[in-house]
Amino acid sequence: MADPKGFMTTQREEWRRRPVEERVRDWDEVYVPGALLPIISRQADRCMDCGVPFCHDACPLGNLIPEWNDLVSREDWRAASDRLHATNNFPEFTGRLCPAPCEAGCVLAINQPAVTIKNVECAIADQAWAEGFTVPMPPERLSGRTVAVIGSGPTGLAAAQQLTRAGHTVAVYEKDDRLGGLMRYGIPAFKMEKHHLERRLEQMRAEGTKFRTSVTVGRDVGAAELRARYDAVVIATGATAWRELEVPGRELEGIHQAMEYLPLANRVCEGDLAESPMSAAGKHVVIVGGGDTGADCLGTAVRERAASVTQLDIYAQPGAERDEDLEPWPTYPKVYRLSAAHEEARDLETAPAADADARLFAASTLHFAGDGSGHVRSLHLVEVDAARRPVPESGRTLPVDMVLLALGFSGPDRADGLLDQLAVATEPRGTISRDAGFATNVPGVFAAGDAARGQSLIVWAIAEGRAVAAAVDRYLTGSSQLPAPISPYDRPMVV
Repeated sequence: MADPKGFMTTQREEWRRRPVEERVRDWDEVYVPGALLPIISRQADRCMDCGVPFCHDACPLGNLIPEWNDLVSREDWRAASDRLHATNNFPEFTGRLCPAPCEAGCVLAINQPAVTIKNVECAIADQAWAEGFTVPMPPERLSGRTVAVIGSGPTGLAAAQQLTRAGHTVAVYEKDDRLGGLMRYGIPAFKMEKHHLERRLEQMRAEGTKFRTSVTVGRDVGAAELRARYDAVVIATGATAWRELEVPGRELEGIHQAMEYLPLANRVCEGDLAESPMSAAGKHVVIVGGGDTGADCLGTAVRERAASVTQLDIYAQPGAERDEDLEPWPTYPKVYRLSAAHEEARDLETAPAADADARLFAASTLHFAGDGSGHVRSLHLVEVDAARRPVPESGRTLPVDMVLLALGFSGPDRADGLLDQLAVATEPRGTISRDAGFATNVPGVFAAGDAARGQSLIVWAIAEGRAVAAAVDRYLTGSSQLPAPISPYDRPMVV
């Protein structure tokens, strides 16, 4: 604990964002380059080095937060990097993309603004790369065992890196032409530039992990054939089966799923397309869904110069402070948060009729209406109460040229035949069934990440990848020294 009084003398200060008018003209990350380092040591000083650090439990990775806060406050970046990477394979991803449940569990957050844990984590990761601390860690010897990992999202990559470092020969199969899963084509570049991903992939290649892109297991290669070729298989395909909105007018043109829209914008940033064939430019856009995916659509549509963008959230607008009766510390509270995309929409006034920034809260879609050519032209909605019952005489109509559905995901997509070919058992909600050791009903086949857990956060995805790697290592060798931060049955802290 470098400064015992730091939490009393230093105010919380976060990584500054670039001016809205500047950042919406490009796809670069929203933060001011270089603005984090000058403040981060003082921010780390705010950590109280609690006797019982609840931030550990709030983070499924079990990050050693007080330890690396202390090291950062002393500017010992190498040691901080070692402690951070001891529990997290990809801290530059989580430092940018995670909503930071660790900060909700910070003891300081009981009555003060929490320590900027997420910013400290990101600073350590970036400094480790800048100073050359992050190097390949190939195994000293090979085990002679082979593992196929299906899916190259954070779960698949974490599992592959852990198993490769344990000495197994690992091949990662990815259906897209580039690696990264949703981090590549789902997460916009303004939230995480793709060079962070490329850098980690190069590290993994140098360690010995093999990658097979543009290969859909179940279609391009038979799932049973793949199982016969490898000693173990890890299914980490994610939850890509999107939820539908079953209302009249859904069949009209101009209504798209978020994950039909976002990948095209990312491909423009990758240089594959001059412009997106689904661009929001000049259109009145309504996003149905109030989560992070909806916010990603919002920021993307703003950058594509939409005529207007409105986001519908079925929940009531939350308050600015935690409700101690309903969501006591250290649970992750539902409070009003202003993401970079919402800040942009607010300042640019993209949705004049919205309750706050671009959002209409407590709003439920009733139906769509179109023109004579079958294209959507209006969205009819109604205000709902806490039980999602319509409020009388609250109906309204929004003009719309494009609708984006961001309603979440129910489980893995079965269209490729992977699960059916292996005869993998699934839960009623569509996720893959597994036992306490991450094993499916098929010998040698394991499941991890959103495909088995259901839609979750990136920290849970990486924790699942690390834990399933330990399970596979134990299956192949009889024992394992790899860390297993969670079990398949662990869940976030809730009331």
